[in-house]
Amino acid sequence: MASEPKTLQEAILYFAAPANCRAYLVARRWPDGVTCPRCGSKNVLFLEKYNRWHCREKHDAPQFTLKTGTIMEDSPIGLDKWMTAMWQIVNCKNGISSYEIHRALGITQKTAWFLDHRIRLALMSGSFEKLTGHVEADETFIGGKARNMHVSKRQRRITGTGGKDKTAVMGILERGGKVRATVIPNRKKTALQAEVKKHVEAGSALYTDALLSYDGLAGDYAHQVVDHAVQYVDGLVHTNGLENFWSLLKRGINGTYVSVEPFHLFRYLDEQAYRYNNRKLTDGERFSAAVKGIVGKRLTFDELTGKVGETAVC
Repeated sequence: MASEPKTLQEAILYFAAPANCRAYLVARRWPDGVTCPRCGSKNVLFLEKYNRWHCREKHDAPQFTLKTGTIMEDSPIGLDKWMTAMWQIVNCKNGISSYEIHRALGITQKTAWFLDHRIRLALMSGSFEKLTGHVEADETFIGGKARNMHVSKRQRRITGTGGKDKTAVMGILERGGKVRATVIPNRKKTALQAEVKKHVEAGSALYTDALLSYDGLAGDYAHQVVDHAVQYVDGLVHTNGLENFWSLLKRGINGTYVSVEPFHLFRYLDEQAYRYNNRKLTDGERFSAAVKGIVGKRLTFDELTGKVGETAVC
């Protein structure tokens, strides 16, 4: 068995072999032995001819594969292409577009787009643990640049200046730790303070800019403000960590993806936050951690395109 890959070239060669794909995924999905994803039984038999397992317990659909119960379920795309695409998404600093995946893997752009979003679902991580210590909070706007739009689209989509017609995003960063980013409805006090209280432990040192929406947090946090009209750093009081994260995020959106619909923006935030939070890992370690997140998550094309619940028209 070849050693596990550490570079993209090694990954392409390694995952080209079905046996390597199976060994790699089994080690991360079932470290204590293969179990049936439908009943949890270990009484399973591997059918090497069909590259799948058969559960000996009596229930519907006793056979299962590595894709069953993961983001890859029902996908006709081979594991070698899935693994190569995931390697690039988690390790390319500015992301990789569906058009690049489509050309590199020889699949359609529509298929690559669907595949990319399912991988982003695997990168999503929720946690009940709150951020502590020195914490920065900041917000920004994400939206298309008017100069990149056709004049007809510009007239339809750009109806004001500043943040108008753009999507508000909030980030909260624990210095030396992790960042969390989410789409918010607006920059009003109710929305921003609710996010701070949801993610930051009371009593932590909280640093923000001078936006009035943050007023009133001093009762729960050691809240200090830096006025960007005067200076950007005042000792420990700054939001430069989040400014760095916003720079990376926008570089990916503007340079790689070019345009992101607000409906899907939260997935791109999850992707960038994953790479940022695992920036100290090697490419191989970052990829391995991502693979562990593929289980128990499912995203259908109808869900992705917002068609779930629509009435079918005959």
